[in-house]
Amino acid sequence: MDRERGPTSDDQRVHWKNYYKNLLLLAYQSFGVVYGDLSTSPLYVYKSSFSGKMYKYQNEQTVFGLFSLIFWTLTLIPLLKYVVIVLSADDNGEGGTFALYSLLCRHAKLSLLPNQQAADEELSTYYRNGPRSVITSPLKRFLERHKKLRTCLLLIVLFGACMVIGDGVLTPAISVLSSISGLQVRAKELHDGEVVLVACLVLVGLFSLQHRGTQRVAFMFAPIVVIWLLCIGVIGLYNTIHWNPKIYHALSPLYIIKFFQQTGKDGWISLGGVLLSITGTEAMFADLGHFTQASIRVAFVGVIYPCLVLQYMGQAAFLSKNFNNISTSFYASIPQPFFWPVFVVSTLAAIVASQAVISATFSIVKQCLALGCFPRVKVVHTSRWIYGRIYIPEINWILMVLCLAVTIGFRDTTLIGNAYGIACMTVMFVTTWLIALVMVLVWQKNIIFSLLLLLFFGSIEAVYLSSSLMKVPQGGWAPLVLSFVFMVVMYVWHYGTRRKYLFDLQNKVSMKWILTLGPSLGIVRVPGIGLIYTELVTGVPAIFSHFITNLPAFHQVLVFVCVKSVPVPFVPPDERYLIGRIGPRAYRMYRCIVRYGYKDVQKDENFENLLALSIAKFIQMEAEEASSGSYDTSPEGRMAVIRTSDTTGTTLVMRDADQLAGESTMIRSSKSETLQSLQSLYEQESPSVSRRRRVHFELPETEYIDPQVKEELLALVEAKQAGVAYILGHSYIKARKTSSFMKKFIINVAYSFLRKNCRGPAVALSIPHISLIEVGMIYYV
Repeated sequence: MDRERGPTSDDQRVHWKNYYKNLLLLAYQSFGVVYGDLSTSPLYVYKSSFSGKMYKYQNEQTVFGLFSLIFWTLTLIPLLKYVVIVLSADDNGEGGTFALYSLLCRHAKLSLLPNQQAADEELSTYYRNGPRSVITSPLKRFLERHKKLRTCLLLIVLFGACMVIGDGVLTPAISVLSSISGLQVRAKELHDGEVVLVACLVLVGLFSLQHRGTQRVAFMFAPIVVIWLLCIGVIGLYNTIHWNPKIYHALSPLYIIKFFQQTGKDGWISLGGVLLSITGTEAMFADLGHFTQASIRVAFVGVIYPCLVLQYMGQAAFLSKNFNNISTSFYASIPQPFFWPVFVVSTLAAIVASQAVISATFSIVKQCLALGCFPRVKVVHTSRWIYGRIYIPEINWILMVLCLAVTIGFRDTTLIGNAYGIACMTVMFVTTWLIALVMVLVWQKNIIFSLLLLLFFGSIEAVYLSSSLMKVPQGGWAPLVLSFVFMVVMYVWHYGTRRKYLFDLQNKVSMKWILTLGPSLGIVRVPGIGLIYTELVTGVPAIFSHFITNLPAFHQVLVFVCVKSVPVPFVPPDERYLIGRIGPRAYRMYRCIVRYGYKDVQKDENFENLLALSIAKFIQMEAEEASSGSYDTSPEGRMAVIRTSDTTGTTLVMRDADQLAGESTMIRSSKSETLQSLQSLYEQESPSVSRRRRVHFELPETEYIDPQVKEELLALVEAKQAGVAYILGHSYIKARKTSSFMKKFIINVAYSFLRKNCRGPAVALSIPHISLIEVGMIYYV
């Protein structure tokens, strides 16, 4: 018996050993990505807290009270709220504002774009623990019934996202300027203007290197932050012992009461500086997708929290005996022999902090883009190995210009800190409200627990937010203006996209009209596959009738392709394609819905081949179900999930075209010889197209296949070999003449401007230019 038990216990030991090894490795890597911003906060917290009228209270009791406030703020918000509660609200391992919103949209009908399907709920990533039980929450019914509340929820989420973008502007400015300003401690003759110039040069270099991708220097990030944390922890411990060991008494919350009794309203306004000690906390949740809950918790509890507490304690001990050094408290508290090494590490840590927030900004913009809330921009994936590392050129240069404008315009970390505090606390406040909704609608907890969480953390954050808003005239207006501009852009784009979708939905072509045209659709059908792109998931879009009346011929096989985002982070490749039929078999018309999550890469170089294979599998699946009498025979039919990795279920054989180079294939093509030669030249010159796998489909002879199915499969093979054309509607959206002035301005001016200056849909969908057919159409919405 002991021999039988031995291997089991050894396997468990190996399992747990590997688990802890991976846990510690992920925790180590998280230092450079997640905690760069939070760990550099000691550079400017005390300086910002003692700004304004707080200079009147330069005494030991005030310093002790400020440290007590910082300690309990770090304990209640990052440790209790985020580490214990918020990290548990992940969306299949993903975190952030949009992760919470997508969770809510899946468990209640809160989305404003009505393109959800029942098949979406069958995705393996749709519900966390299998199919959900029916929720009968009054709050759920109330939110679903009132469209204005759903709109309000979207606006709140967009506002939080815009504040994250504001962080992307303010974090590099305050981090780099704070670190470079340390030069003035040793170089007294250095003027503020020269410090700003050096900071601007560092910022330009930082943004200029973004296109190379963070993975090239990612291995340096974690060691820099770890060295930085050890430095500030040891210096804090030294200052505590050397200057004022009694500072540990300030761990008692009684010192907070004494602080407010002495400072009153001025102490409340100083909270805008205290909250800078928790800036970067949201990154623990936003960057959850790259790590695990356990690794982020271990890193924070084991290293981040104790090192930051020791540093703030040491700075407070130093300030209690050196009130004249408040403006440069961090650098002044460093022992002289270690100043320059710590200065170098602090500058590197500030760059790491900036890099992490810039990358987070790219991620939030991509999520907005996937959910139809941001104009189409170029998204470059900078790493083949680390998923989610992206670079967006337009956003990068906008951030750089805004960051330089903030640095040159404010020239002072206190003013930037006022703006920074508002941005960070607003994101945390939005997260608290969304977590309260998640507790009721997703976790199905009693609404009392949700209200208690909202009351406790919401009241704390509301106090800090109210203090920050008092500093709006002193720089606090910057994130509000930035957020307003980005929010207007997001809402205008979402509104225009939604109006266009509703127009298509309300003006669908009737199946009766299509059936009266007959299998030829009233025009010549030529060899080839025509992919008609539409945003509709059901029915035929109005632009199809426009195609028929404007094009002299149409392809033998027509596929209505809808590329849509589902409110999940990732859609497994095997569950991506939904295939269905439109009209009778003789019409050769199909529908393909390609589903992506908000974190997925919307690019598939093998799309044409997978589509042909999926349609072939659907044809045979349909025939099998029809023979058993279980198939839906309505004109729209039913949609079926086709697993692309499963090679069974179809008799088609896919072979590489290179193997058939010597064989002659007598396949007609709808393209002229000139166009075919141009296409071959285009494929040679375009690297992305030349990388695509060129295949040849064959239908082997078999006795067991139905004659009608065989005929349809042969038509599909012939059409695929003839070529694939991408047909896209080049739509212009105009407001009706009877519309209000505001609607005309939004649609005719704002949305039109964004549409003309963003990437075209053909580029965003990676459609080969040589195979593209565009037909213009005006939408009056």
